[in-house]
Amino acid sequence: MTIGLIGFIAGAVVTLSYIPQIVRVFRLKSSHEISLPFTALLLAGISLWLVYGIAKRDGPLILWNAVGAIQAALLFYAKLKYGKEHLVKS
Repeated sequence: MTIGLIGFIAGAVVTLSYIPQIVRVFRLKSSHEISLPFTALLLAGISLWLVYGIAKRDGPLILWNAVGAIQAALLFYAKLKYGKEHLVKS
C-alpha cells in the first residue's frame, strides 16, 4: 500500500464520518446540540486545508477537503436554520 493510497483512504474515512451527523440534523430539523463556533471553525479549517491542497497540487487533499467543505457548509447552514428553533421553544 502506497502512502498516497493511505492518504486517500484516511481522507475518505474522516470526510465520510460527517455524513451521519448531517443526515441527523436535517432529518430532525434540529441543530441545537451543535455549537455554532465549532461549525464555523470547522468550515474555516477545512476551507484552508482545501487551499493548501490546491497550492500543493495534492489530489487527495483537494478531493476530500472539497467534499468536506461542502459538508461543513451544509452543517453551518443547518445550524443557522434549525438552531434558532430550539431557542424559541424553550
